[in-house]
Amino acid sequence: MAALFASASPSMSGVHATVCAMPMITIADEATGGPSGAEWTMEIFDETVRLDELIRRRVVLEIAESGAGVDPEERTRATLEAFGRNGFVVLVDDRQITSLDDKVHLHAGSRVTFLKLVPLVGG
Repeated sequence: MAALFASASPSMSGVHATVCAMPMITIADEATGGPSGAEWTMEIFDETVRLDELIRRRVVLEIAESGAGVDPEERTRATLEAFGRNGFVVLVDDRQITSLDDKVHLHAGSRVTFLKLVPLVGG
């Protein structure tokens, strides 16, 4: 959501509005061998964030948009455990982030992909 600031100038007869928008990133769900899933946009307030915090924010965003009555802390815990079991990988601008402690560098236009790993049939 953009912040709107209005200011009046004594030398001008009107009020001027200035819109200050936070940089936006794209969060996408994908699965190997399947169609792309949900996609969201999210404002970023920090350019550098740890992966575990980025996952927490993504979980909270998903719960808020779905309106599901799910406990965000419990869902975050389960999601972090799934990451630890290699249930999915996280790609930031096509670069894989391998540890929950890794710092992720984001910028306006970054794409964060949560790629669910689906086992091959027979393998």
